[in-house]
Amino acid sequence: MAVSKKVEALADMLAPAVTAVGFELWGVELFQQGRHSVLRLFIDGPEGVGVDDCARVSHQASGVLDVEDPISGEYTLEVSSPGWDRPLFTLAHYARFVGSEVTVRLASPLNARRRYKGVVQQVTDDAVVLQVEAETVSVPFAMIDKGNVVPAA
Repeated sequence: MAVSKKVEALADMLAPAVTAVGFELWGVELFQQGRHSVLRLFIDGPEGVGVDDCARVSHQASGVLDVEDPISGEYTLEVSSPGWDRPLFTLAHYARFVGSEVTVRLASPLNARRRYKGVVQQVTDDAVVLQVEAETVSVPFAMIDKGNVVPAA
């Protein structure tokens, strides 16, 4: 199973468990560290996220993962808040931050560049439109490898 499909399946599996304890599953990352995997869940809530909140979600998610056993081999489960430089995983996330500055890293170059930093102007069905200095750039969502909000100074 491709990593993106596996991450999507994990998000679908874990979202109800996160919601059950009063939080939103903001995003999921899964990566290898040698023979060991790390599954990172980002959660968000109306009042923010504290350490005790992360522990509650970790306990809830662990129960689901123990039953479903979707990850072969050893792995570490990490639960955290998205933080000030929150990662952006979906078009809806970018839409929430229209008017904010973001950075995006692309899987392949667009206009001979793989990195952009600009203000989100709008979000369409398949692209994020950024104001990058004096130019407007429409970045196809499918090309975005990673995106983050730039914290306000």
